[in-house]
Amino acid sequence: MDIRFGTQVCGSLEAAASREWLVTDGLGGFAMGTVAGLRTRRYHGLLVVATEPPIGRRLGLAALDPVLVFDDHSVELATREWDSGAIAPHGHDYLAGFELIEGVPRWTWQVDDVVIEAELAMLHGRPAVGIVHRLVHATRPVQLKLAAVATWRDVHGERFADGEPPVATTADGFIFDDAYRVRGPGFHPSIEWWYGSHQREEAARGLPASEDLAHAGDFTVVLSPGDVAEVEAWADHVTGDVPTATDIVAAARQHYRRVAHRAKASTPIDRVLAHAADQFIVAGPTVVAGYPWFGDWSRDTFTSFEGLFLCTGRYDEGRQLLLRAAATVSEGMLANTADVGGQPEYNTADATLWFLHAVCRHIEVTDDLELLIELLPTISSIIDAHLAGTRYGIRVNPTDGLVTQGADGLALTWMDARVDGSPITRRAGKTVEINALWISALTRLADLAVKEHVDGSTWRAAADRARASFARRFITDTGSLADVVDGRDGDDHALRPNQLIAAALPSGPLDSAAIAAVVDAVAPLLTPIGLRSLDPSNPAYQAQHRGNQAERDIAYHQGTVWPWLIGPYVEACVRSGRSIDGVLEGLVGHLAEFGLGSVSETADGSAPHGATGCPFQAWSVAELLRARQLRRA
Repeated sequence: MDIRFGTQVCGSLEAAASREWLVTDGLGGFAMGTVAGLRTRRYHGLLVVATEPPIGRRLGLAALDPVLVFDDHSVELATREWDSGAIAPHGHDYLAGFELIEGVPRWTWQVDDVVIEAELAMLHGRPAVGIVHRLVHATRPVQLKLAAVATWRDVHGERFADGEPPVATTADGFIFDDAYRVRGPGFHPSIEWWYGSHQREEAARGLPASEDLAHAGDFTVVLSPGDVAEVEAWADHVTGDVPTATDIVAAARQHYRRVAHRAKASTPIDRVLAHAADQFIVAGPTVVAGYPWFGDWSRDTFTSFEGLFLCTGRYDEGRQLLLRAAATVSEGMLANTADVGGQPEYNTADATLWFLHAVCRHIEVTDDLELLIELLPTISSIIDAHLAGTRYGIRVNPTDGLVTQGADGLALTWMDARVDGSPITRRAGKTVEINALWISALTRLADLAVKEHVDGSTWRAAADRARASFARRFITDTGSLADVVDGRDGDDHALRPNQLIAAALPSGPLDSAAIAAVVDAVAPLLTPIGLRSLDPSNPAYQAQHRGNQAERDIAYHQGTVWPWLIGPYVEACVRSGRSIDGVLEGLVGHLAEFGLGSVSETADGSAPHGATGCPFQAWSVAELLRARQLRRA
């Protein structure tokens, strides 16, 4: 699936600036921006380096602004917005087309009879980017200037002018802040601050939206048709030669093809999704939950596991990830964040159970029973700790065998938004998806244990007991499932999508008739790009996921659409014999609407369901990929 836009999108600043592209380096670093070339986020730039992979990200080369010089005049092809509200220059007026092909973005500008294009890519496994400008058509030589716009700061912050920019020129470019290098043709230093660069998306999110950028200088070259200007930028600690920009772009295309081949991606859409999945898998291995601001989170990782690893043929990496995660288990709980730059956090009630689900799925798909034996001590410790009780009130109730959880000031399920330290959807008590995960994992682990002559009778007995209690406590007279039972304020029957997880899991707590009833019940939640997190008829429903941080957090799980829930929905439909015709078409179209070639984190609950949150989200991609495979099964 090639993504292409012509002048109707490229020439409209609103349309072109709302569509974002991403390339990654396999370490947590990336380059990111908009079709228009307008930097609308603090995260946008051509070289973002993960200094503590996959986090510790710092923005280096912010932009490389092209200027064409011919017939005694110059034309700036960049697009910039300033704190005054001015757009200057407005290079998008000359943008004839944009393409994203095999994961490589390409811009084409036309000024009179001069046509020039630019492509960029990152090296996989090294924090380095290459940018290639090519003169496609002209009747005479054309001078190209590339203004190097630099900074070196945490991607979550801003930097302001303070003395002379720390630029050191070299024979073929410059070094900035003793941190990264930029190499290219004909460098001329022009060291100055550009004041008041504005990022409109940060302003819309109620965050600081201004910064100052350093103009380090210009690369200048005269091109004839067919000639290229190559610029490379990389973290200064990189050892060995950095390839030319042309070779970096070629290597990125080869990597795209290898990823698609390994995934056995037979259609253009499947190839795009396999590549999107690859962007989240980084060295470790671990999983970046979303670009540009998330790191690795166990809940997201193991909710995404099947789609990212098993659906794409990455079995060895998946196995390594499971073993790596198992080493973080403490008191029967999986660390929710990686131990990078600090201590791991144990603050979820569901990440550990998603981990058990991932272990089961990996063994079921690969028949790797040796992994079960290797992980048996960890698995046993998790189950024992849940039966006995562990942090934050997470324990199996001895009366009914159901898992309960909750602690003051915390939201331990995936609906974890808080404002001023208070959870918006605390869901303390016995939640529907946690108990479904518990029952499914125990049942399947007991089945796998039989194959290895391991005694899983205790697990099976616990599963059977919880299953019987689940039927009594969660299934309502209408066939829908309660969201929480035995909560701090009693039972919660709000219509939410969490019940779909109970309907979708293998060896879960429901039979086919009950699964069908759940599918019917959640119909008001279904949208073209995922499921709402709350019934629109509920008085607490929020139609828009917009505004400042607090406003967005309030709406986060109170109506906001989550694309990742399409996976459980489709699986529940398949398990109950319900049709899924047409339900994925909106998400396929979404691949060209926001985060190009990927799926967003969230969207507004109300039509037209404008995308919000991270433009590139791991579990959204993973579950669309998995849903498409379920559809074909």
